[in-house]
Amino acid sequence: MDSEIKVRFANISDFDFLNSNVYISEEILNRKIEFQGFIVAEIDENSVGFLQLEYLWSLVPYIALIRVLPKYRRKGVGKKLLKFTEDFLRRNEHQKIYSSSQANEPKPQEWHRHVGFEECGIITGINEGVGEIFFSKDLNN
Repeated sequence: MDSEIKVRFANISDFDFLNSNVYISEEILNRKIEFQGFIVAEIDENSVGFLQLEYLWSLVPYIALIRVLPKYRRKGVGKKLLKFTEDFLRRNEHQKIYSSSQANEPKPQEWHRHVGFEECGIITGINEGVGEIFFSKDLNN
């Protein structure tokens, strides 16, 4: 890729980009932006992807959503978003990060394994009857 991928925490100027790509209320989106719940990737000052970071039980880091615009997929954007997130979590003394993918989504599952996640469980009966496969990644490796 010719242009550099820049990654940073989202700010209010990212609201429209995020709002068009997530399914949460505007109020919650504003709160999540304020509390570093979104990380944005840019190329040439254009937003091209994001990662939504949540904390299960207000403690355990979890990637709720990672989305890269189709034109920019398979160009390292997702890996850059993940690296930024992992570095941030390490600085804040987290040992692991979790993520998930629907059981009928082989490409996202493949991506998780490719970037070092390991399958650690499944919940069935959610997502309109499709199971959710959970992944974990040790941040100390």
